[in-house]
Amino acid sequence: MKTFNTLLITASAIILMSCAQKTQNTQQVVMDNPKVTVTTVNAEYVSQLQVYPTTIEADIVNNIAPQSAARISKIYVEIGDKVEAGKTLALMDEVNLEKAHLQLINDSIEFGRIEQLYKIGATSQSDYEAITLKYDVSKKTYKNLLENTILKSPINGIVTARNYDEGDMYAMAQPLFVIQKINPVKMLINVSESKYSQIKKGMEVDITTDAYGDQVFKGIVDLIYPTINSMTHTFPVEVKFANSDLTLRPGMFARVTVNYGDNFRVVVPDRAIMKQVGSGEQYVYVLNADGTVTYTIVELGRRMGNRYEIISGLDDNATVVLTGQTKLKNGITVDVVK
Repeated sequence: MKTFNTLLITASAIILMSCAQKTQNTQQVVMDNPKVTVTTVNAEYVSQLQVYPTTIEADIVNNIAPQSAARISKIYVEIGDKVEAGKTLALMDEVNLEKAHLQLINDSIEFGRIEQLYKIGATSQSDYEAITLKYDVSKKTYKNLLENTILKSPINGIVTARNYDEGDMYAMAQPLFVIQKINPVKMLINVSESKYSQIKKGMEVDITTDAYGDQVFKGIVDLIYPTINSMTHTFPVEVKFANSDLTLRPGMFARVTVNYGDNFRVVVPDRAIMKQVGSGEQYVYVLNADGTVTYTIVELGRRMGNRYEIISGLDDNATVVLTGQTKLKNGITVDVVK
């Protein structure tokens, strides 16, 4: 019996020691503060850049076609040809032009004869006015037919479309040629109304394309539309690039970057920024002088590599948590490690 009591006492002591150890360990875990790394953030001048996706367009697009249906006698250019203003592109059937030319010659002779008689008083003013009118109509008719028979380019540009072949009957369904002037080229961007007072005609902008990678082309703001879309609260702005070497081509995807000036703003490493699940709020933990942290909502601006511009919510020279945020909550005390 004595041996049994001894064993019972010994077992109870072991159990009590084990419970005490567990209690001590639990207390030790509770007492440990979360370990974090921190950094001090500062304000600096940040360029206010806005990037606008767009498509490059020709400065001028001309659809070349005769005024009426006619047979195409000759074509002088192909797609991709560079043409100057006044260059002959195609020759249409000349029958009507020849008729108009003969009529013009006859009316010219008749006008000369009546004019001489009118000067010596041998014909009436009504006859003179009638032949003058007829002669003027003949000249305009011939000029019109000439322009619609011998088709010429009105601009310096490039032939970007040819829709008919020699011998085809032009049926007015689509133009014979499309001529585009691509020096300069233009781009249309839609700018937020909040920038209406900041964007100015003549401002320099940067243009990049997928076709040329990181190469930057310098353009200018050429036209600012005077009205704002009430649905989107944006307004169109036309940007032009000289394109003297014809590098950029219509249809290319481009990005126009506008610099609206510099703002003096706090800049924070992206590792410090957290996102609140459900609300989408962006926040950081700010380390206080007493070793506690404060949950601080921030408004983000530009991303610059691995840093973010902070528009509001954070003071200059604040100390923010870089790592260990998942274990934190507002007001908790932390241990800073290097």
